[in-house]
Amino acid sequence: MRLFTLLLSVVSAYALHASEAGVIDWHTSHFGVPLVHSLSTAPRFHRREYDGGETRSIILTATQSNVLAGVNPANGSLEWRHIFDDDDVILAYQRQNDVVAALSGVGGAYFRLFDAMDGDLLLERKLHSPEAGRLFEPESLGVALEFGSGDQANDVYVLTDGHVLRNIDRRTGEVKWGWTAPDQSSLVVYSKILATPSAVYLLGLSKSFASYTLHVTSLSATTGQLVADGNVPSSITTGLSDVVVLRDLKLAELEPRLVWLENKAIKSLPLAPNLKAKPVVLKGAAYKSIEDVGVSEYGQFVATKEDGSARVINLSSEGLKVIWEYADSATSPSRSDSIFSGGLDVDGLPYIARVFWSHSFGQASAHVFAAHLAEGKGLVTGFTFPFQTSSHGVIRHVAVDTANPEPYRVLARLFLTTSTGAVQLWHQDQPQWTREEGLADIRVAELVELPERKIAAHIGVDQESFRARLRRQLSDAQDFPQYAVNFARRFVTGSYASVSAAVAAPANATEPPSRDTFGFRKVIVAATSHGKIYGIDSANGEVLWGRLFGLGWAAQVGGNIIPAKLFVTRTVGDGETPQVVLVTQRKANNGLVDTVLFHVDALTGEDARSKSTTGDVLQGEDVVSGPVIEAFLWSTAAGRTVVLLDEFLQVHLYPESEETLNAFEKAAPSLRVPLKSGPPGQRRLSGHQIPPKVEFTGRHIAYPTWTLPFPPTEDIRAVFARPADPVASLGKVLGNRTTLYKYLNPNLVGVVTGPSVSVPASDRATCAVYLLDGAKGTVIYHSVLPSVGGVCDVKATLVENWLVYHYYDNEAGPGQAKGYRVVSVELYEGHGVDQKTKSSDLTSLSNDTASVSIYEQSYVFPRGITTLSPTSTSYGITIKDIIVANENGQIQSFPRRFLDPRRPKQKPTSQEMEEWLIQYDPVIPDDPKRVLSHKYEVAKTRRIVTSPALLESTSLVFAYGLDLFFTRVAPSHTFDVLSENFNKAQLVFTIGGLALALVVVKPIVVRKRLRERWYNS
Repeated sequence: MRLFTLLLSVVSAYALHASEAGVIDWHTSHFGVPLVHSLSTAPRFHRREYDGGETRSIILTATQSNVLAGVNPANGSLEWRHIFDDDDVILAYQRQNDVVAALSGVGGAYFRLFDAMDGDLLLERKLHSPEAGRLFEPESLGVALEFGSGDQANDVYVLTDGHVLRNIDRRTGEVKWGWTAPDQSSLVVYSKILATPSAVYLLGLSKSFASYTLHVTSLSATTGQLVADGNVPSSITTGLSDVVVLRDLKLAELEPRLVWLENKAIKSLPLAPNLKAKPVVLKGAAYKSIEDVGVSEYGQFVATKEDGSARVINLSSEGLKVIWEYADSATSPSRSDSIFSGGLDVDGLPYIARVFWSHSFGQASAHVFAAHLAEGKGLVTGFTFPFQTSSHGVIRHVAVDTANPEPYRVLARLFLTTSTGAVQLWHQDQPQWTREEGLADIRVAELVELPERKIAAHIGVDQESFRARLRRQLSDAQDFPQYAVNFARRFVTGSYASVSAAVAAPANATEPPSRDTFGFRKVIVAATSHGKIYGIDSANGEVLWGRLFGLGWAAQVGGNIIPAKLFVTRTVGDGETPQVVLVTQRKANNGLVDTVLFHVDALTGEDARSKSTTGDVLQGEDVVSGPVIEAFLWSTAAGRTVVLLDEFLQVHLYPESEETLNAFEKAAPSLRVPLKSGPPGQRRLSGHQIPPKVEFTGRHIAYPTWTLPFPPTEDIRAVFARPADPVASLGKVLGNRTTLYKYLNPNLVGVVTGPSVSVPASDRATCAVYLLDGAKGTVIYHSVLPSVGGVCDVKATLVENWLVYHYYDNEAGPGQAKGYRVVSVELYEGHGVDQKTKSSDLTSLSNDTASVSIYEQSYVFPRGITTLSPTSTSYGITIKDIIVANENGQIQSFPRRFLDPRRPKQKPTSQEMEEWLIQYDPVIPDDPKRVLSHKYEVAKTRRIVTSPALLESTSLVFAYGLDLFFTRVAPSHTFDVLSENFNKAQLVFTIGGLALALVVVKPIVVRKRLRERWYNS
């Protein structure tokens, strides 16, 4: 009982207080960058009609983060989202008034039905095993969804695996009937559904020698019986991208049509259950593409002629008919290619919007066509809007919603998806809101310390004139009276900054960002895979600045910038503005890969090299003509330098100056670089050394010094090293006054291995964790772990002399159950107590680098995790906690005392209690008070970054993945500040009273001593 009480006391000392929840932290929910390459997943406005005639709109989309979401178009808030598992990929969604249906998994293994407005899961059904599903390229091929109409309004027709059709009751989930293609191994793959009251049509492609042939199957809508089946005379070379299924829900008497592009001609086939009709050719022009823009159910689609000009084609009683041609839509160097999107108004009437960028005017333009206006002759209204290409890249997709308040007036809302991952809503030419959904795909991030307010305000004033400096100083002096009043008030009342209060951003937004009293406010520099780098205020999560990456020469052919590593190369402690260097890989569309560095001012986002102007794209520096295999930060007395190794092991430095080259030449022999090499099945880790002299290429070339081959069944999954945090204590004093000295080999690296892709998946495959001496390849620690179905999911971290790793153990045995495990390992010098080898200073030639004592203990962990990281403080005095992101979307903290591998198996002795050791319990308690994210769901966290505050007791925690979360923790409590309930006013009055007493008593004492002298004399 006393042990349990002690345990609770330890927990409560570090627990998150209820008053701090939502005050010292913030959380930003994201849904991800929309999937825009397929109409079945792209964003769409959806309007629900209620019984009373009211309507309500929402924006629906599937995203690259495997999320189905609903966004409020009024303010951009996330109304709902459903996060799918990583192996359950969203393939398509379809909506009907109050519900949204979704297909996911291999071949459409899972069918789900959601409430359209609040996202409640109404129905979920497994249609087949994911392992049995058919894989197609793209994944969305072979699946489709279609809602019934009329008497079949409660039916959902679901196509899976390219050959199986089911009719599912949306109320119960019951399968009313199913149909499977007789010859499942044939070359026909169905991918579209058209449901009418009389028949259900399946449309697919049959592969022929040089092209595809359309194949149509008609089934009874009530029984699913085959009515007719056959190929349509056609020759299609572009797949289903130039195939449209056309009908008009407003005119049910019109026969639906199958429309396709063949040899630059538009052909169509009327669809009837018996499939007896013949194809018809639309004459009058040569076309290069046709596109379903989302209003094919209302009889309209867009066709593009060979010169790039676009036409709207409509389904009528006479067949297909061209009803509009957009003026000035032909391809021109003065404007971008047009993006077309269809939408409906509140009456369900279709509109088609054309959006393009005008290079001449530097603005985006929108032309909205309404076929039913102007007495049926059609009407186009247009406007321009100031889309910021320098901030958000180019427009990738547009969803449109329209209103027709007056006969010749059309109002449009445009939902834009940009190349940087941002989504925006525009009402005509007025921006309503922007969401930076690219932040759902952060690749690298670091926390950068801010300068003090005075220093931040005076940055950049070195070159100012005498008069300008005099004016500035006089302006600063105007604030002195207010400062004096505030100082007196703080001194008397004790109203100083509180560690449990929120960090307030400066009231003047024009001032440069500056730190708060305790250094809790920093700028989070984050780079995404969508070509943009951000500066985020850690006080509230707001974006301070954002810069778009320039492609350099690759802008002529197109390409992507993929962030690899981010380094803080200059800090506030260096006396100047903080700067970061981002190492990226530029993948051009012509196949070339280069390494590009971006050097950025962390406070403003400006180019630190002054090569890019404010408001323009950020231009990088091409440092390597090819990929790099390693990059790290090398610190010297002269500053910090980024070291890169290319594929030929040549060394590149940034910045590369004569000073850095000379310093590197002296330090090169002491550097050790372990690198991965070898194909799957022949993986190995090789240590490399850098010679002091350059080779004939003019660069240092690293050479291998040792090689550690791994078994053919193992593949390297991760290589990790100890963070460059300060170490306050070199040893641990035990209760008996002996000392265990920490093993702090600076070359220590960790390696996680898993089953090789060259070996078939098997439950007998294993994973492993290694600790190696990176200077000579000596294995310091090795542990073999079980895999789960041939999959290895080991998460590990190393800090000081402490290794922690987490895995799933599926091997049950006597006294052992399946479950998650966490292993805590501590390394100490020598082979016992009081043995000191000075491991942090040993050379690689010393045999003492392998003289290590290892303490290891395994614990049962509450649940799976996605990542883990230790806390970090300024001087390393505070005890370390482990911060984890668990599979329930929580950020949780676990004290080191719980994970101490030296916890005794019996009741602790008095000496062990002096070390604060508690008795070993195989189960780590799952204390909800340790959940730092409290009520927030922090979804799909990929990494946790920790950073020290100015207070030694406090560590800042930033978690990113789909969502962003920031908080601060004090593992050893806030021992370096006075408590919140400390009576500062009483202390001031006591000191003041004592000082007054001294003033009063001192003359009395002086007179008394004087009288004593007179009497004594």
